[in-house]
Amino acid sequence: MVTKVNLGDIAAEVALKAIKNIHLSVFYPPDGKVRISAPLGTNIDTVRIFAISKLGWIKKQQQKLRAQERETPREYLNRESRYVSGKRYLLQILETDSSPKVELTHTEIRLQVRPDSSDEKKQVILNQWCRNQLKKAALPIIAKWTPLLGVQLQGFNVRKMKTRWGSCTPLSNAILLNLELATKPIECLGIHHLPRNAPPDRTHPQQQVCHPHESGNAKMAILPRQTE
Repeated sequence: MVTKVNLGDIAAEVALKAIKNIHLSVFYPPDGKVRISAPLGTNIDTVRIFAISKLGWIKKQQQKLRAQERETPREYLNRESRYVSGKRYLLQILETDSSPKVELTHTEIRLQVRPDSSDEKKQVILNQWCRNQLKKAALPIIAKWTPLLGVQLQGFNVRKMKTRWGSCTPLSNAILLNLELATKPIECLGIHHLPRNAPPDRTHPQQQVCHPHESGNAKMAILPRQTE
């Protein structure tokens, strides 16, 4: 069940789910859409009171999103700026009758494509490379934290997402990461959805996972977001 509550000039989307606690998030730049997830059976007035108590935090997060620098639309031109793991690189297009590939140097992303390749084809090749880079970066972090959290991860994938950095499916113990995380610093990969898969336990080291993600959030807030 999804409904909305008005918080003055802010409309918050409320979803009632089979969860134990209320979760509040602000996402989807540039305006900062507000979403609240609450346990099934929660009175809507209870949700509204909770949201009102967090209005200061909500507006602060929205201000951060509005101030966030936006990258220009992609044209796949030589010396176009690209970000990988939080670092800026210059795109270099190499046209040759060889298999497409991507190479990373100290200052450049070298995209090798066949002559007359369309921008859509270049995007597919570069996205696949970014997807592989993100998986390589995330796997060691997942391997580190899943045993500490008592989680047996059954699935892990990467795809483009418009409104969130990642999601989890507790019933299948699977997580999904936003492809754009490949452009962010490694500290952003706190795998913050893993604790939701773990059984409730106040002695569990869940907070240890949240710290690197929180520091990563600060870095993500100041880095440009893609517009393609």
